[in-house]
Amino acid sequence: MRNVKGSILSNFVSPFFILLFNILSNNSLRRIESLEIPNSELIIVPYLCAMTFKNVKYILTDIEGTTTSVKFVYDVLFPYFREHIGELRSMVALDEVQRAFKQTVDLSQSLESRKLQSVDDIINILYRWSQEDRKITPLKTVQGLLWEKGYMNGEIKGHVYPEVADALKKWQKSGLSLGVFSSGSIAAQKLIFGYSEAGDLTPFFAHYFDTTTGGKRETETYTKIADELALSPSEVLFLSDITEELEAAQTAGMQTVQLVRPGTESNWPQTVADFTEIEIN
Repeated sequence: MRNVKGSILSNFVSPFFILLFNILSNNSLRRIESLEIPNSELIIVPYLCAMTFKNVKYILTDIEGTTTSVKFVYDVLFPYFREHIGELRSMVALDEVQRAFKQTVDLSQSLESRKLQSVDDIINILYRWSQEDRKITPLKTVQGLLWEKGYMNGEIKGHVYPEVADALKKWQKSGLSLGVFSSGSIAAQKLIFGYSEAGDLTPFFAHYFDTTTGGKRETETYTKIADELALSPSEVLFLSDITEELEAAQTAGMQTVQLVRPGTESNWPQTVADFTEIEIN
């Protein structure tokens, strides 16, 4: 016989016992109990505890890496945009495209001291900015316009993690208001949720915010959002996978939690693996 620390996840499974370690959300060991186990192999099964937040009236969520896989954005949305970017030439009469093109010309001059002379010049720089994943408003605008066509004709379905739809429904039913803050345009946000694999999720969201409100790593942006919601920042819980965004939101006074989805490194005091581990008290 030998002494080990932990708690049993299940009954004896010949020839193994499964040992469950209770892990706090910051991956530190919570509490361990002495338990005698016969000589056998031990299988360690990590477990993230739920995080409880108090006095929350509003949940503000990021998309990429939070509700939606990063792979969907980089392996589906971005390639689709670059494949279809030439279609912008036939869309130049649209007001949104004209505004985005003018903003692109201005930004090219201010950011790169480069004067764009033609539609082809504009399309080429937008293509490059997309390869660099630049968080630039006119790029996000035209991406949303082209993605809309893909969603509408069934070529694209918005990815959401399996538990997201049920969590949104639960939170809304409990009286919480929900909103989205993403670097993608508001139009693109509505497309992901409106044409998601789980159906139309847009009725769950009361507000959408994008980079026209401000940068996601800027504290004043979160202050502005709280003001627009007519709430104290402390009444807002912000969900994201990005530390710099969580820092900005926390500095503004919001409550925060990091989503540690596959491929995300846990580097924030409050972390959860998915939405089921978020409890609002």
